[in-house]
Amino acid sequence: MDCLFVNANCSGIYQQLATDFSAIEPPTWALLLAESCRKLNFSVAILDADALRLSIEETAQEILDAKASVVLFVVYGQNPNSGTTGMAEVELVCQRLNENLCSSKVGVVGSHASAEPLDVLQLAGVDFVLINEGVYALHNLLRSGPNPDLSKIRGLAYRPTESIAGYQINPGERVVPQGRMDIDLPGYAWDLLPYKKTPLDLYRAHFWHADFAEHRSPFVALYTSLGCQFSCDFCMINIVNRTDTDGSVDASDSASMRFWSPSWVLRQLDLLADLGVRNVRISDEMFFLNRRYYKPILEAVRERRYNFNMWAYSRVDTIRSDMLDLFKEAGVNWLALGIEAGDQTVRRAASKGSFQDVNIRDICGEIRSHDLSIISNFIVGLQEDNEESVRATFDLARELNTEMMNVYPCQALPGSPLYTKAKLHGWDLPKTFAEYGFLNYEARPLATNSLSSAEVLKLRDEGWMRHFSNENFLQMIERRFGDDRRRNLERLAAIKLKRKLLGD
Repeated sequence: MDCLFVNANCSGIYQQLATDFSAIEPPTWALLLAESCRKLNFSVAILDADALRLSIEETAQEILDAKASVVLFVVYGQNPNSGTTGMAEVELVCQRLNENLCSSKVGVVGSHASAEPLDVLQLAGVDFVLINEGVYALHNLLRSGPNPDLSKIRGLAYRPTESIAGYQINPGERVVPQGRMDIDLPGYAWDLLPYKKTPLDLYRAHFWHADFAEHRSPFVALYTSLGCQFSCDFCMINIVNRTDTDGSVDASDSASMRFWSPSWVLRQLDLLADLGVRNVRISDEMFFLNRRYYKPILEAVRERRYNFNMWAYSRVDTIRSDMLDLFKEAGVNWLALGIEAGDQTVRRAASKGSFQDVNIRDICGEIRSHDLSIISNFIVGLQEDNEESVRATFDLARELNTEMMNVYPCQALPGSPLYTKAKLHGWDLPKTFAEYGFLNYEARPLATNSLSSAEVLKLRDEGWMRHFSNENFLQMIERRFGDDRRRNLERLAAIKLKRKLLGD
């Protein structure tokens, strides 16, 4: 086999939520890379240890048994921080491979690898890192045969000697340009994923996406575009677009978007419909942005009557009320809104002023008037946050009373402008991969100008519990979805996350 793509089992970062409530999402980038290589006649396979819930030892043994020329850990995930927190599991698996003298070339691709390639190369058992999304670097690596000269492959960092401290970063490689998206990223290798009885039945939608019901499989996530045109301080999404290997680069230096054609997207949706999929996450950072791309997709979906239950992302200032009926008719039943903060000053500082001044209450009311549900996303612990502004964020969440609410303690995620700023000013950053996890036991968010890390985490967790036990919220869920769904949500709210930082 030429290449084995590995998605490590990172379910532990969700603590007790992993048992019933967190999603199990197909490894989107492993699927894209595998199909891209397969179209060039390379032999490939995917080991999804997350879906199979494999232990570290089991994952390592599966890799050793595969005897692939190249083993590539593809480390992205359900949340923006997952590219870093997922490295904790990768580190342990690679240690086992190293102890067992794995003969494969072992590499890593993903957001953390793009942000801190030398950090990843310090891990025992890792031979190389792909600096950006890695499409062309991987193609060239596989073309080089069983004993490649890594020094000749652009967009790759590697250890030139057996010394774990040695490293070499080659010149950068391009990302797939707009004109070749359909060609060089031709689709998803769905058939390479494991399943129990029917395709994709090991994957389950986010709890709220299925209206808080138990029946959440099969489930898929897919992109219609890559990247984001904005440069918010806290976001590292665009770091995988980097083409410059200079150490000072962060996500704001490669803020851009590339789109697949509507016909390409519809071919993927045709395949999913044939596989019996209903729950679909549109993973684009900014799906509700460019009408030129989303309008023909949604019109065709409406016409084909797939009966998908979809959700998509939008900023509050890119919502177009004249498009909401089309979204609903196409089966987009949920919109995820990045509201971020209740205080406008905090919000504008974090987004570098790119947010337009809009009335969030009016926007949410307009969305709901078209029978779409809302998941509102907030961040607490942004640099200008204090106890008063954090309370304002939760006050806004309570007032909006959307069908679902997420709130994240702010992290200076590797690759983000905030991470660059934190390193420049010597701010206290997490010491381990696990400490970057929003829901992890070891979570250690960034301190603000006036709040410690522990205070940020405490305010976040207490505010979340208050919101999800609020009777107005629970009554709204009961009216909207039924009393059985309210009981399901109450089961979720009964889980208290343990936090090392808070002495649990």
